[in-house]
Amino acid sequence: MRRILSWLTLHAALIAVAALTLAPLAWMVSTSQIPAGDTTTTPPPLLPRRVTLEHYLALFTRLDLGRCFLNSAFITISTTAFSVLVNAMAGYAFAKLRFRGRDRLFSVLLTAMVVPAQVGMLPLFIELRALGLVNTPLGVMVPYLSGVFGIFMVRQYALGVPDDLLDAARVDGASESRIFWTIVLPVIQPILVTQVIFNLLSSWNDFLWPLIVLSDERRFTLPVALASLVGEHVQDTELMMAGSVITTLPALLVFLVFQRI
Repeated sequence: MRRILSWLTLHAALIAVAALTLAPLAWMVSTSQIPAGDTTTTPPPLLPRRVTLEHYLALFTRLDLGRCFLNSAFITISTTAFSVLVNAMAGYAFAKLRFRGRDRLFSVLLTAMVVPAQVGMLPLFIELRALGLVNTPLGVMVPYLSGVFGIFMVRQYALGVPDDLLDAARVDGASESRIFWTIVLPVIQPILVTQVIFNLLSSWNDFLWPLIVLSDERRFTLPVALASLVGEHVQDTELMMAGSVITTLPALLVFLVFQRI
């Protein structure tokens, strides 16, 4: 009896926590389908009295959110692919390749992890302006093309790759590039999948850096475009919630897909 009571208590607590976590998402989806102006009533309705998709249509017709969606998708996919590749090569080099100053250079890289990202935004912006990359997709992508934390993660995981396996491949005449592509990459695949998830979510949801770099509305990413609705439609809560649903849905799908890998 005591075991059954403990089981019921545990699952009741888990269900309650899950409900609290999902409640804001459910309210966001519900509000996005409420007719305009209904959220200003007191108390605001939890469910729409009449389901409407007019806010989603307005996002893609009146506000051209489709262009912003494509901008975010292009930046996110490009930076993730490039970053994972660079981090994998650098992490493997720091873990298994022997070269002069390897450990000292890695220690210097680790010190960059304690520096807040906001500290480097001004120098990076000045550098990008000198290169003519301000208000361009490449300017938004630069901070995500590689990361110290990603290199650190791959390096720690690659340390577990047996040296005997790599030495055997070298004895058989395999080049370092072939060893990396055919042996190392399949072995470190779990940490690469983790990095893909992190990079996709962080790049997709980033707001501050694209806001600083971009000034042309045609190049806005989804978070920046969604924030611009606050000034243009101060009372249009339903439109904001529709934009939030569109922004959140791809990230949720990425998490669910990669969770099964």
